[in-house]
Amino acid sequence: MATTHVKRAFKYRFHPTDEQAAELSRTFGCVRKVYNMALAARTEAWARQERVNYNATSAMLTVWKKTEELAFLNEVSSVPLQQCLRHLQTAFTNFFGKRAKYPRFKSKKKSRRSAEYTTSGFRFRDGKLMLAKMEQPLDIVWSRPLPAGAKPSTVTVSQDAAGRWFVSMLCEDPAVQALPANGNAVGIDVGLDHLLTLSTGEKIANPRHERRDRARLALAQRRLAKKTKGSNNQAKARRKAAKVHARIADRRRDGLHKLTTRLVRENQTLVIEDLTVRNMVKNRSLARAVSDAAWSQFRSMLEYKAAWYGREVIVVDRFFPSSKLCSTCGTLQDRMPLHVRTWTCGCGTTHDRDVNAAKNLLAVGLTVTACGAGVRPQRRTPGGQSATKQESPRHEP
Repeated sequence: MATTHVKRAFKYRFHPTDEQAAELSRTFGCVRKVYNMALAARTEAWARQERVNYNATSAMLTVWKKTEELAFLNEVSSVPLQQCLRHLQTAFTNFFGKRAKYPRFKSKKKSRRSAEYTTSGFRFRDGKLMLAKMEQPLDIVWSRPLPAGAKPSTVTVSQDAAGRWFVSMLCEDPAVQALPANGNAVGIDVGLDHLLTLSTGEKIANPRHERRDRARLALAQRRLAKKTKGSNNQAKARRKAAKVHARIADRRRDGLHKLTTRLVRENQTLVIEDLTVRNMVKNRSLARAVSDAAWSQFRSMLEYKAAWYGREVIVVDRFFPSSKLCSTCGTLQDRMPLHVRTWTCGCGTTHDRDVNAAKNLLAVGLTVTACGAGVRPQRRTPGGQSATKQESPRHEP
């Protein structure tokens, strides 16, 4: 049987020349324009109870390019324009499959500035990447090597709000292979005082990345608020605030990558709780802390790395009373307010609230594994005390 390698995105900073920056900015604008026009056309067709697919929007793009008003679309590579239509098709497929909301229009200020090139839109040779419509290769900062003999299947160029340029190359990575089974299992309880508490009793501190730069961020945002709307000074102030946000996000992402990689390497089975972070951030007193903890990002990384390395992530229903249940005798307490961090059960066992919760998560997760539960998380199920396995391979770094 042929071995299938995981496709993995390798992301790098690069420094474009003025000509390249101008060309990419035009491409971003054209991608946004085509996406919005195609979305408008499909929305109008939907109102008439008609369905328009990718092939129809591709034919529309050909017509648009021939008009005088949209002739500028011919000035950029056609590959990113076709790719944005494919992305729109995927968005509608997810909408009709009830996996996502109705697609939204791209905003010039708020939407991500990016363009995706397939193999016909770039050339990668001898470590140099040349994009269509460009005369020079990109000046990439090779912070880590690509896999030996790697041939990117797609290349995505983007610019973040801080003005930094990135290129992401999707390649097959033969180094990503299933790790030897070790039989270890761990329950993981997330929190705010401690980012993670493991069923082994280990507690991992919450780094609180946003709090470390809170004063700097507040100053940058105050200065931004005072600038004249639409002025160059406002744009400069916005970039300065975005740089602080980027610094926070980079540190958070790096910490989560190291943490999830360690957990996946050390454990065969990982049991977590299916938290509704979206509802938690509606609590104004906790929203900032919950967002900074990035529980959803942690879960996402844990799941796709487990899929890469042959591990298993089990997701326990959020209504399972992990904190109120004694992990020694199984007695369920009536109440367990958040301020109670340690408590003593009637059986005489004194529990650390978070360690006890992690132990209960592990126990119910292993029970579900033994009984052979389903393989999709019931994220929208209104109740119950079930646990489900998660199988969701992701192609991210």
